[in-house]
Amino acid sequence: MSCLLRTARLSARWLFAPTAAPCRRASQFNVPPSAEFVARPVGVCSMLRLPVQTSAEGLDAAFVGVPLDVGTSNRPGARFGPKQIRAESALVRRYNASTGAAPFDSLLVADIGDVNVNLYNLPDSCRRIRESYQKIVASGCVPLTLGGEHTITYPILQAVAEKHGPVGLVHVDAHTDTSDMALGEKIYHGTPFRRCVDEGLLDCSRVVQIGIRGSSYAPDPYKYCWDQGFRVVPAEDCWMKSLVPLMGEVRQQMGDGPVYISFDIDGLDPAYAPGTGTPEIAGLTPMQALEIIRGCKGLNIVGCDLVEVAPIYDVSGNTALLGANLLFEMLCVLPGVKTM
Repeated sequence: MSCLLRTARLSARWLFAPTAAPCRRASQFNVPPSAEFVARPVGVCSMLRLPVQTSAEGLDAAFVGVPLDVGTSNRPGARFGPKQIRAESALVRRYNASTGAAPFDSLLVADIGDVNVNLYNLPDSCRRIRESYQKIVASGCVPLTLGGEHTITYPILQAVAEKHGPVGLVHVDAHTDTSDMALGEKIYHGTPFRRCVDEGLLDCSRVVQIGIRGSSYAPDPYKYCWDQGFRVVPAEDCWMKSLVPLMGEVRQQMGDGPVYISFDIDGLDPAYAPGTGTPEIAGLTPMQALEIIRGCKGLNIVGCDLVEVAPIYDVSGNTALLGANLLFEMLCVLPGVKTM
Protein backbone atom coordinates (compact mmCIF):
# COMPACT_ATOMS: atom_id res chain seq x y z
CA MET A 1 0.00 0.00 0.00
CA SER A 2 1.44 3.40 -1.00
CA CYS A 3 2.36 5.96 1.67
CA LEU A 4 -0.06 8.42 0.08
CA LEU A 5 -2.99 5.98 0.27
CA ARG A 6 -2.22 4.97 3.85
CA THR A 7 -1.91 8.63 4.89
CA ALA A 8 -5.27 9.39 3.31
CA ARG A 9 -6.90 6.52 5.19
CA LEU A 10 -5.36 7.49 8.49
CA SER A 11 -6.58 11.04 7.98
CA ALA A 12 -10.06 9.83 7.01
CA ARG A 13 -10.28 8.02 10.33
CA TRP A 14 -10.59 11.35 12.11
CA LEU A 15 -13.12 12.87 9.70
CA PHE A 16 -15.72 11.09 11.80
CA ALA A 17 -14.26 12.37 15.08
CA PRO A 18 -12.46 15.69 14.52
CA THR A 19 -12.02 16.41 18.22
CA ALA A 20 -10.69 12.99 19.17
CA ALA A 21 -7.55 12.69 21.24
CA PRO A 22 -4.82 10.38 19.94
CA CYS A 23 -5.14 6.67 20.71
CA ARG A 24 -3.19 5.28 23.62
CA ARG A 25 -1.34 3.13 21.10
CA ALA A 26 -0.56 4.22 17.58
CA SER A 27 -2.33 2.13 14.95
CA GLN A 28 -2.00 1.77 11.21
CA PHE A 29 -5.64 0.63 11.07
CA ASN A 30 -9.02 2.37 11.28
CA VAL A 31 -9.91 2.82 14.95
CA PRO A 32 -13.37 3.68 16.33
CA PRO A 33 -13.22 6.93 18.34
CA SER A 34 -13.44 6.66 22.11
CA ALA A 35 -16.47 8.14 23.88
CA GLU A 36 -13.96 9.49 26.40
CA PHE A 37 -13.07 12.10 23.80
CA VAL A 38 -15.90 12.10 21.22
CA ALA A 39 -19.57 12.06 22.21
CA ARG A 40 -21.37 8.99 20.87
CA PRO A 41 -24.03 10.98 18.96
CA VAL A 42 -21.32 12.91 17.08
CA GLY A 43 -20.47 12.04 13.48
CA VAL A 44 -21.84 10.06 10.56
CA CYS A 45 -23.90 6.99 11.56
CA SER A 46 -21.58 4.19 10.46
CA MET A 47 -21.05 0.70 11.83
CA LEU A 48 -18.99 0.96 15.03
CA ARG A 49 -18.39 4.62 14.01
CA LEU A 50 -15.77 3.43 11.54
CA PRO A 51 -14.81 5.43 8.45
CA VAL A 52 -17.00 4.94 5.39
CA GLN A 53 -15.50 3.82 2.09
CA THR A 54 -17.15 3.46 -1.28
CA SER A 55 -15.56 0.06 -1.98
CA ALA A 56 -13.83 -2.82 -0.25
CA GLU A 57 -10.50 -2.21 -1.98
CA GLY A 58 -7.60 -2.33 0.46
CA LEU A 59 -9.72 -3.61 3.36
CA ASP A 60 -9.29 -6.84 5.27
CA ALA A 61 -12.93 -6.83 6.39
CA ALA A 62 -15.94 -4.62 5.70
CA PHE A 63 -19.39 -4.07 7.13
CA VAL A 64 -22.05 -4.04 4.41
CA GLY A 65 -25.75 -3.27 4.72
CA VAL A 66 -28.39 -5.08 2.67
CA PRO A 67 -31.71 -3.33 3.52
CA LEU A 68 -34.09 -5.84 1.94
CA ASP A 69 -37.30 -7.36 3.30
CA VAL A 70 -39.51 -8.05 0.27
CA GLY A 71 -38.93 -11.80 0.66
CA THR A 72 -40.28 -11.96 4.19
CA SER A 73 -43.27 -14.19 4.96
CA ASN A 74 -44.68 -12.54 8.08
CA ARG A 75 -43.91 -9.11 9.56
CA PRO A 76 -41.93 -6.77 7.28
CA GLY A 77 -39.46 -4.19 8.53
CA ALA A 78 -36.01 -5.79 8.21
CA ARG A 79 -35.17 -3.25 5.51
CA PHE A 80 -34.60 -0.84 8.39
CA GLY A 81 -32.29 -3.26 10.20
CA PRO A 82 -28.95 -1.98 8.86
CA LYS A 83 -29.62 1.62 9.85
CA GLN A 84 -30.72 0.72 13.37
CA ILE A 85 -27.85 -1.71 13.91
CA ARG A 86 -25.42 1.02 12.89
CA ALA A 87 -27.05 3.48 15.29
CA GLU A 88 -26.92 1.06 18.23
CA SER A 89 -23.33 0.04 17.42
CA ALA A 90 -22.12 3.38 18.80
CA LEU A 91 -22.08 1.67 22.20
CA VAL A 92 -19.58 -1.00 21.10
CA ARG A 93 -15.98 -0.24 22.06
CA ARG A 94 -12.59 -1.06 20.57
CA TYR A 95 -11.50 -4.21 22.42
CA ASN A 96 -13.26 -7.42 23.38
CA ALA A 97 -12.54 -7.45 27.09
CA SER A 98 -13.85 -11.01 27.49
CA THR A 99 -11.78 -12.71 24.80
CA GLY A 100 -8.91 -10.24 24.50
CA ALA A 101 -9.54 -9.81 20.77
CA ALA A 102 -8.18 -6.59 19.30
CA PRO A 103 -9.71 -6.48 15.81
CA PHE A 104 -8.84 -2.84 15.13
CA ASP A 105 -5.18 -3.48 15.95
CA SER A 106 -5.19 -6.42 13.55
CA LEU A 107 -7.30 -5.73 10.47
CA LEU A 108 -8.14 -2.75 8.30
CA VAL A 109 -11.93 -2.46 8.63
CA ALA A 110 -14.47 0.06 7.35
CA ASP A 111 -18.16 0.47 6.61
CA ILE A 112 -18.75 0.35 2.86
CA GLY A 113 -22.40 1.34 2.94
CA ASP A 114 -25.40 -0.51 1.53
CA VAL A 115 -26.19 -2.56 -1.54
CA ASN A 116 -28.67 -0.61 -3.67
CA VAL A 117 -31.44 -3.21 -3.64
CA ASN A 118 -34.61 -3.15 -5.74
CA LEU A 119 -37.58 -3.11 -3.37
CA TYR A 120 -39.97 -3.93 -6.22
CA ASN A 121 -38.19 -6.98 -7.65
CA LEU A 122 -36.69 -9.73 -5.48
CA PRO A 123 -34.81 -11.59 -8.26
CA ASP A 124 -33.27 -8.30 -9.39
CA SER A 125 -32.27 -7.56 -5.80
CA CYS A 126 -30.57 -10.94 -5.64
CA ARG A 127 -28.65 -10.09 -8.81
CA ARG A 128 -27.55 -6.75 -7.37
CA ILE A 129 -26.44 -8.38 -4.12
CA ARG A 130 -24.52 -11.12 -5.93
CA GLU A 131 -22.71 -8.64 -8.18
CA SER A 132 -21.84 -6.36 -5.27
CA TYR A 133 -20.41 -9.23 -3.26
CA GLN A 134 -18.47 -10.58 -6.21
CA LYS A 135 -16.50 -7.34 -6.14
CA ILE A 136 -16.07 -7.45 -2.36
CA VAL A 137 -14.73 -11.01 -2.18
CA ALA A 138 -12.60 -10.56 -5.31
CA SER A 139 -10.74 -7.80 -3.49
CA GLY A 140 -9.77 -10.23 -0.71
CA CYS A 141 -12.06 -8.56 1.82
CA VAL A 142 -14.20 -10.56 4.26
CA PRO A 143 -17.80 -9.20 4.27
CA LEU A 144 -19.77 -8.83 7.50
CA THR A 145 -23.36 -8.18 6.49
CA LEU A 146 -26.09 -6.22 8.25
CA GLY A 147 -29.47 -7.55 7.08
CA GLY A 148 -32.09 -7.43 5.77
CA GLU A 149 -34.03 -10.67 5.76
CA HIS A 150 -32.57 -14.09 5.17
CA THR A 151 -33.10 -14.20 1.41
CA ILE A 152 -29.91 -12.13 1.12
CA THR A 153 -27.68 -15.02 2.21
CA TYR A 154 -28.41 -16.90 -1.02
CA PRO A 155 -26.88 -14.35 -3.44
CA ILE A 156 -24.09 -13.60 -0.96
CA LEU A 157 -23.13 -17.27 -0.93
CA GLN A 158 -23.27 -17.36 -4.72
CA ALA A 159 -20.49 -14.77 -4.71
CA VAL A 160 -18.55 -16.33 -1.83
CA ALA A 161 -18.62 -19.83 -3.32
CA GLU A 162 -17.55 -18.48 -6.68
CA LYS A 163 -14.22 -17.60 -5.07
CA HIS A 164 -13.84 -20.21 -2.31
CA GLY A 165 -15.80 -23.17 -3.64
CA PRO A 166 -18.50 -24.90 -1.56
CA VAL A 167 -18.38 -23.57 2.00
CA GLY A 168 -19.17 -24.95 5.42
CA LEU A 169 -22.01 -23.19 7.20
CA VAL A 170 -22.64 -22.32 10.83
CA HIS A 171 -26.31 -21.34 10.74
CA VAL A 172 -28.09 -20.03 13.84
CA ASP A 173 -31.84 -19.71 13.37
CA ALA A 174 -35.27 -20.73 14.60
CA HIS A 175 -35.97 -22.11 11.11
CA THR A 176 -33.99 -24.28 8.70
CA ASP A 177 -34.85 -22.01 5.74
CA THR A 178 -34.86 -25.01 3.42
CA SER A 179 -38.39 -24.80 2.05
CA ASP A 180 -38.71 -25.34 -1.68
CA MET A 181 -41.50 -22.95 -2.59
CA ALA A 182 -44.23 -20.66 -1.21
CA LEU A 183 -47.05 -18.99 -3.14
CA GLY A 184 -45.44 -20.29 -6.32
CA GLU A 185 -42.10 -18.57 -5.62
CA LYS A 186 -38.78 -20.37 -5.16
CA ILE A 187 -36.93 -17.38 -3.71
CA TYR A 188 -37.94 -15.90 -0.37
CA HIS A 189 -36.52 -15.91 3.15
CA GLY A 190 -37.64 -19.49 3.78
CA THR A 191 -35.68 -20.98 0.85
CA PRO A 192 -32.09 -19.62 0.79
CA PHE A 193 -30.31 -22.77 1.90
CA ARG A 194 -32.41 -25.02 -0.37
CA ARG A 195 -31.33 -22.87 -3.30
CA CYS A 196 -27.73 -23.00 -2.08
CA VAL A 197 -27.86 -26.80 -2.06
CA ASP A 198 -29.41 -26.80 -5.54
CA GLU A 199 -26.46 -24.79 -6.86
CA GLY A 200 -23.71 -26.66 -4.98
CA LEU A 201 -22.73 -23.65 -2.88
CA LEU A 202 -22.54 -25.60 0.38
CA ASP A 203 -20.29 -28.41 1.53
CA CYS A 204 -23.23 -30.28 3.03
CA SER A 205 -21.05 -32.45 5.26
CA ARG A 206 -19.96 -29.23 6.99
CA VAL A 207 -23.33 -27.59 7.67
CA VAL A 208 -24.69 -27.19 11.20
CA GLN A 209 -28.00 -25.50 12.06
CA ILE A 210 -28.41 -24.45 15.70
CA GLY A 211 -31.51 -23.30 17.60
CA ILE A 212 -34.12 -24.76 15.26
CA ARG A 213 -37.61 -24.93 16.75
CA GLY A 214 -41.28 -24.08 16.34
CA SER A 215 -44.31 -25.69 14.76
CA SER A 216 -44.20 -27.06 11.22
CA TYR A 217 -46.32 -27.89 8.20
CA ALA A 218 -44.95 -31.44 7.96
CA PRO A 219 -44.52 -34.25 10.51
CA ASP A 220 -40.82 -34.59 9.60
CA PRO A 221 -39.63 -30.96 9.14
CA TYR A 222 -35.91 -31.81 9.30
CA LYS A 223 -35.94 -34.66 6.78
CA TYR A 224 -34.61 -32.56 3.90
CA CYS A 225 -31.72 -31.28 6.04
CA TRP A 226 -30.82 -34.75 7.28
CA ASP A 227 -31.01 -36.13 3.75
CA GLN A 228 -28.41 -33.56 2.66
CA GLY A 229 -26.11 -34.44 5.56
CA PHE A 230 -26.73 -31.32 7.65
CA ARG A 231 -26.34 -31.48 11.41
CA VAL A 232 -29.52 -30.04 12.97
CA VAL A 233 -29.34 -28.98 16.62
CA PRO A 234 -32.89 -28.24 17.85
CA ALA A 235 -33.34 -25.55 20.47
CA GLU A 236 -34.51 -28.19 22.95
CA ASP A 237 -31.02 -29.72 22.82
CA CYS A 238 -29.59 -26.35 23.85
CA TRP A 239 -31.88 -25.54 26.75
CA MET A 240 -30.27 -24.87 30.13
CA LYS A 241 -26.73 -25.76 29.05
CA SER A 242 -23.49 -24.31 27.81
CA LEU A 243 -22.83 -24.70 24.08
CA VAL A 244 -19.05 -24.76 24.47
CA PRO A 245 -18.94 -28.59 24.08
CA LEU A 246 -21.14 -28.40 20.98
CA MET A 247 -18.85 -25.83 19.38
CA GLY A 248 -15.84 -28.05 20.03
CA GLU A 249 -17.58 -30.67 17.89
CA VAL A 250 -18.50 -28.06 15.28
CA ARG A 251 -14.88 -26.93 14.94
CA GLN A 252 -13.84 -30.51 14.24
CA GLN A 253 -16.65 -30.87 11.70
CA MET A 254 -15.68 -27.67 9.88
CA GLY A 255 -11.96 -28.50 9.67
CA ASP A 256 -9.71 -26.19 7.67
CA GLY A 257 -12.13 -25.45 4.85
CA PRO A 258 -13.87 -22.12 4.23
CA VAL A 259 -16.75 -21.40 6.61
CA TYR A 260 -19.61 -18.90 6.45
CA ILE A 261 -21.56 -17.79 9.55
CA SER A 262 -25.22 -16.88 9.05
CA PHE A 263 -27.00 -15.67 12.19
CA ASP A 264 -30.73 -15.03 12.12
CA ILE A 265 -31.63 -12.91 15.16
CA ASP A 266 -34.80 -15.01 15.61
CA GLY A 267 -32.53 -17.85 16.69
CA LEU A 268 -32.62 -16.04 20.02
CA ASP A 269 -35.65 -16.15 22.25
CA PRO A 270 -38.03 -13.21 21.58
CA ALA A 271 -37.65 -12.22 25.24
CA TYR A 272 -34.18 -11.01 24.20
CA ALA A 273 -34.80 -10.16 20.55
CA PRO A 274 -38.44 -9.22 19.94
CA GLY A 275 -37.60 -7.01 16.96
CA THR A 276 -37.86 -9.61 14.23
CA GLY A 277 -40.37 -10.81 11.67
CA THR A 278 -40.97 -14.46 12.57
CA PRO A 279 -40.35 -14.88 16.33
CA GLU A 280 -40.50 -18.34 17.90
CA ILE A 281 -40.72 -19.00 21.63
CA ALA A 282 -38.14 -20.93 23.70
CA GLY A 283 -35.05 -19.92 21.82
CA LEU A 284 -31.37 -19.40 22.58
CA THR A 285 -30.01 -16.89 25.06
CA PRO A 286 -27.52 -14.09 24.28
CA MET A 287 -24.93 -15.97 26.34
CA GLN A 288 -25.36 -19.03 24.10
CA ALA A 289 -25.08 -16.78 21.04
CA LEU A 290 -21.70 -15.59 22.30
CA GLU A 291 -20.60 -19.18 22.94
CA ILE A 292 -21.50 -20.09 19.34
CA ILE A 293 -19.67 -17.18 17.74
CA ARG A 294 -16.65 -17.33 20.02
CA GLY A 295 -16.58 -21.07 19.40
CA CYS A 296 -15.87 -20.32 15.73
CA LYS A 297 -12.47 -18.83 16.59
CA GLY A 298 -9.78 -20.58 14.58
CA LEU A 299 -12.03 -21.49 11.67
CA ASN A 300 -11.34 -20.26 8.15
CA ILE A 301 -14.21 -17.77 8.16
CA VAL A 302 -14.80 -16.17 4.75
CA GLY A 303 -17.96 -14.20 5.50
CA CYS A 304 -20.69 -13.56 8.08
CA ASP A 305 -24.16 -12.09 8.27
CA LEU A 306 -26.63 -11.00 10.93
CA VAL A 307 -30.15 -10.93 9.51
CA GLU A 308 -33.84 -10.38 10.27
CA VAL A 309 -33.56 -7.42 12.67
CA ALA A 310 -36.86 -5.53 12.24
CA PRO A 311 -36.50 -2.57 14.61
CA ILE A 312 -40.09 -1.35 14.40
CA TYR A 313 -41.13 -4.26 16.67
CA ASP A 314 -38.70 -3.27 19.43
CA VAL A 315 -38.91 0.39 20.38
CA SER A 316 -36.20 -0.12 23.01
CA GLY A 317 -33.58 -0.74 20.31
CA ASN A 318 -32.32 -3.77 22.23
CA THR A 319 -32.66 -6.21 19.31
CA ALA A 320 -30.50 -4.01 17.11
CA LEU A 321 -28.04 -3.48 19.97
CA LEU A 322 -27.77 -7.24 20.34
CA GLY A 323 -27.25 -7.56 16.60
CA ALA A 324 -24.48 -4.94 16.64
CA ASN A 325 -22.68 -6.76 19.43
CA LEU A 326 -22.96 -10.11 17.64
CA LEU A 327 -21.46 -8.59 14.49
CA PHE A 328 -18.59 -7.21 16.59
CA GLU A 329 -18.09 -10.71 18.01
CA MET A 330 -17.97 -12.08 14.46
CA LEU A 331 -15.31 -9.52 13.57
CA CYS A 332 -13.34 -10.63 16.63
CA VAL A 333 -13.13 -14.27 15.46
CA LEU A 334 -12.00 -13.57 11.89
CA PRO A 335 -8.66 -15.06 10.83
CA GLY A 336 -5.80 -12.73 11.62
CA VAL A 337 -7.34 -11.04 14.66
CA LYS A 338 -4.79 -10.80 17.44
CA THR A 339 -5.37 -10.83 21.17
CA MET A 340 -4.15 -8.27 23.66
